Order: sequence, then structure tokens, then C-alpha cells
Amino acid sequence: MKHSNDFVFNRRRQIYNTLRTQGEVRVDVAANNFGVSPLTIRRDLEHFEDMGLIERFYGGARLVRRDQQDNIFSSPLELNKQAIAHRAATFVEDGDIIFINTSSSALLMLEYIQAQQVTVITNNGNAMACNISNNLSVVLTGGEIHIPKESMVGAFAINNLNMVTAAKSFLGVSGLSVQAGLTTAVLQEVAINKIMLDRVTGKRTVLADFTKIGQSNKFISGSISSVDRLITDTQADPRVLNEFLELGVEVIQVDPFQEIN
Repeated sequence: MKHSNDFVFNRRRQIYNTLRTQGEVRVDVAANNFGVSPLTIRRDLEHFEDMGLIERFYGGARLVRRDQQDNIFSSPLELNKQAIAHRAATFVEDGDIIFINTSSSALLMLEYIQAQQVTVITNNGNAMACNISNNLSVVLTGGEIHIPKESMVGAFAINNLNMVTAAKSFLGVSGLSVQAGLTTAVLQEVAINKIMLDRVTGKRTVLADFTKIGQSNKFISGSISSVDRLITDTQADPRVLNEFLELGVEVIQVDPFQEIN
């Protein structure tokens, strides 16, 4: 399976490089170059289309965005994050107010949310560089900018968050384990994360790729009991996931090579 996944990853990376250098890709040419069927190439292009990077035309596709997504294939782990964000976005409903923290995986949800009239409240300064669709209203918490993550922290951000109750929260972590709970490498983000876990009426979802599962970092944002749902990938350690399940956490695993196809 790993060999097959690597082949798909490398093919899509080459297709995307062609899009960036030539501006467009023809299905028949790509199918011939890679020795696969036109249907396979069309599925690859659907993957990019779902990410909002291309527009399709008869027989091919052309690149329409050259923004922060230029490095989506810098490592296979980026595919995992995209897939996790894609699945998380399906749990957002019309009219929801949601919290998203400084996680890069959680921020990717903005690319995939299809629900209407959604308000996203985030302390992630990188949201300003995202392509925000008309169905979303993004509200920044304000506060002191913490470099290099460009997170918004401090008393101003905390005071603003304490005036809001959200329907759901979607948080990324540096580590997630039964022993330590939700952990982060940045002390200033702990208070923000705690509020985003506490001030919700619905489910609290953690987005974490396999490298975060069973790991812990310096500062604790909350215990496992504060997590309702975990979305991770198929490479996550099953022994640790079983521990989460035993504590009542809903665990969802996504295959990065199938989730956005």
C-alpha cells in the first residue's frame, strides 16, 4: 500500500508542477506520460479542483491559483493534513459559529467548508492570506502577534473570545495522548485553546495527523476528556487510537489518497 500511495503522490506532484510551469494539463497527454488511464488523471484533477487550485475544461485543466498552496506537495504529510481538513469541514453546518485555532491543518478547513452563513472565529493570523469564499465570514480575535506562527494571543484575544459562544471547535495540536491530553509548544496559546474548548455548545474536534498521535509537547491545553472527536489519518498508531476510543472519543481515520478523490 505504501508503494501505491507514494506512486499516487509522485504522479500528482508532477502533474501539479506541470500546471505551475505550463499553466495547464491535457488529460490524454498526462495519461500517456504516466501510463495510466484518462479516468485516473481526471480523478487527480478533481483532487486539485476540490482544493480550488484549478478550473476544468474539456480534455484538461488550467491553474487558477498560485497562492499559499504552491507548496502542497512539499511532503506527503501535506496530503494527510488536506485530507483531515476536508473531512473536518463536513461537520460544519449552515449557520454555525466555529472556533479554529492556530493549527495549519485546522486552517485548511476554510478551503473545504461548503455550509452556508458560517462564521469562523480564529486567532490564526494566516487566515488573512486565505481565499475566503462568500459562504464564510472570518473574524480574527485580535491580540498580540506571536511569531513565527502568526498566532494572536494575550489578554486582548482572550477577552474577545470570552464574549463568544461557538457551536463547535476545531483545534490542531502539537501532540495528543491519553497521559498529557492536548499539548502545544507555545505557552501563550494554552489559554486561547482552553477557551475554544470550553465555550462551545456542540462537539469539540481535534485535527491531528499521525505524527501527533501518542506524542506530547511542553504545555497542556486540555485533557482527553475535553475532546469529543478526533480526525486523523490511516497511519496513526492503532494502539493509541484504541485508548482514545475506550475513553469515549469518536475516532475518524481518513485515507489521504481517497478522501479528496
